[in-house]
Amino acid sequence: MVTLASEMFAVAPALGKASLSAAQARLLTGKARWLHAACAAGFPTVPTIAITRRGWLALKTADATLRGHWVATLLRLVGRDQKAPELVVRTSARAHRAGLSPARLALTPPTSEAEAVDPRHPLSLAITEVFETLAGEPDDLVIVQAMAGSRMHSFLIRDPQTGAMGPAEDGARSLPDSARELCELMDGLAGTNLNCTVTVEGDIVRLVSARRAESSAAAELEAAVDRVARGSWTRRDAVRGIDPLRLQQLLHPRLKSPDSRTALTSGLGVSPGAASGVIVFTAEDAARMHARGRHCILVVTETGPTDIEGMKAATGILTARGGMTSHAGVVARITGKPCVAGVRSLSIDPANLTCRIGERTFKAGERITIDGTDGVIYAGALPLSQPHIGGAMKQLLSWSDASRAIAVRANAETLEAVNTALSFGCEGIGLARSEHMFFSRERMVALRRMILSENPEDREKALNGLVDFQSADYAAIFAAMRGKPVTVRLFDPPLHEFLPRTDEDIEETAQSLGLGVQALRRRLDRIAESNPMLGHRGVRLAITYPEILKMQIEALAAGVRAASAHQSEPVTLEIMVPFVSTVSEVVEIKRQTFAILDQARLPAPARERLSFGTMIELPRAALRAAEIAEHVEFFSFGTNDLTQTTYGLSRDDAPAFLAVYQRKGIYEFDPFVTLDQKGVGELISRAIEDGRRANPNLKIGICGEHAGDPASLHYFATLDVDYVSCSPYRVPVARLTLAQ
Repeated sequence: MVTLASEMFAVAPALGKASLSAAQARLLTGKARWLHAACAAGFPTVPTIAITRRGWLALKTADATLRGHWVATLLRLVGRDQKAPELVVRTSARAHRAGLSPARLALTPPTSEAEAVDPRHPLSLAITEVFETLAGEPDDLVIVQAMAGSRMHSFLIRDPQTGAMGPAEDGARSLPDSARELCELMDGLAGTNLNCTVTVEGDIVRLVSARRAESSAAAELEAAVDRVARGSWTRRDAVRGIDPLRLQQLLHPRLKSPDSRTALTSGLGVSPGAASGVIVFTAEDAARMHARGRHCILVVTETGPTDIEGMKAATGILTARGGMTSHAGVVARITGKPCVAGVRSLSIDPANLTCRIGERTFKAGERITIDGTDGVIYAGALPLSQPHIGGAMKQLLSWSDASRAIAVRANAETLEAVNTALSFGCEGIGLARSEHMFFSRERMVALRRMILSENPEDREKALNGLVDFQSADYAAIFAAMRGKPVTVRLFDPPLHEFLPRTDEDIEETAQSLGLGVQALRRRLDRIAESNPMLGHRGVRLAITYPEILKMQIEALAAGVRAASAHQSEPVTLEIMVPFVSTVSEVVEIKRQTFAILDQARLPAPARERLSFGTMIELPRAALRAAEIAEHVEFFSFGTNDLTQTTYGLSRDDAPAFLAVYQRKGIYEFDPFVTLDQKGVGELISRAIEDGRRANPNLKIGICGEHAGDPASLHYFATLDVDYVSCSPYRVPVARLTLAQ
């Protein structure tokens, strides 16, 4: 119980020590906290007392006892000379922010009890005015100090860019050695960078004030590792002390000073990092710019599979439609490209090669800058800071692995993405989307030929062209993974993502397939779907066209054989069936799959390691998890589609109104960014429980984009999951978050 008398106390008395009760210690925030810590450690500190808002208000109507206690507290500022010093009043907020009162200096001390509580006395006026700039909570704290008469210096205890131990300031070399001793002391006590103000009297440094200071992500990492080396932190402290989202700043370019420029508009930051370049409106133009060595921003309404090469060539991507799980967002995160999506004020005029961003019109070739972290777009080329991946990150992540029980895999299906994921410490591939292997123009023709086939004979001819592509890709991935698990999702191409849409694309596709344009249009009309995300995709494709399943399993088997012939580590292949809703679908695909595998002549070690599982991405599959679990060896929760189908939201269209929902408080967050624990989370939790009850050896994975979101990962860590799988550039974030 905190009494009113205990809400005014010495933090760093002029004489003796500050004996704080547990309740008083809990009241310490901001400057008061660090001043007390320094004083308690024996470092010279300017005499300081503190009072809470509750205590200050009580003094206005206090009895003699409480007023006497306030006077006694003020006397703790008086030194051995028994002279009352001039006073200073400062805020002691939890965090420094704009609008806080500056220090009130050189205040005349009260000479009597009456003056000490007189609301018109300079000290009382200063305390009241300083409290008015704080948050308005009863526990708000103000400190009163003895006026320091010597020369003042301010410095950071660590360099904000490198993390090196300070003092870090211009002219710091002129400070006594005790300034560095203060830096080392406060760094050990605070475990964060501080801005310290001190007085200097000869060789004596005396602490006046300390508040938190910002540091770069690289500096925070270096400081964390250094604290472990100095013994002030344990490895576990270092792992806990870093915000996982800060790691992304080290993996991508960033804006150096975004606050100095006015934004054109904003959208959704769906792939972190910043990029500057000239505007291009087509994937072909992006590829041409890349070939010339020029940076460009691909500006389109939305992206599709035919844009992949251009997306890889572009420095950044800007789209009018889409969100976190849109095609642009997913591909950008895989390739490490900054991307801003869902920019409602972006419109494109392809005929005149112009676009309107916010209130301004831009021509092709003009420069813009995008920030894929915050979703902001700027005119012109802004200066960027380049990514820095040093030994401190590797050290911290190795420590995090020691305390992490959940494995971290990556979503990747190209050799480049796989190698990137491995460099970031992934422990397997949790989602290789087989249809994404056909995103190059040459391969897209082959895939479209298969989709547009009108009879089994034509389809089989088209499939023969796909086998060679896939078997070589699989062999390369298996070889790169060296025995680590690789989960391959069977074909799941929503037709609207893979078929031509524009007149130009239709004409080009017709020519490549040897069809007339009108004949192709008729075929497209016949297979067009009103809702392709819930249409003929996933397991439904494999059941209606078993020759597609046969091609893919044979390609996988060929890849396993090829990789096994050149490595000692057995291939660990996990075949995953997507978009199932009934156990009968799983049973049928499993029967067909193993009938093909039994004839595939797989090496014995690879055959022993092979496993069969399914994605759980539809509510019905989650509700029927127990009966499905009896026929599979693993579940992998596809949280993107599971969120979409649970909410009844289109993940491509929802960004247009989700921002309004969040502003009005209808949704607390975007469910495609952070997992909805109450709805989608309950489905996952129930499915895990039911599945494990039916199959105790069932392996559980999470492979949606939520697997790279720290808030979602904290929830997954409460479930009985074996691994999560996220985009390659989010692997470090997942490793650190799960360790925490």
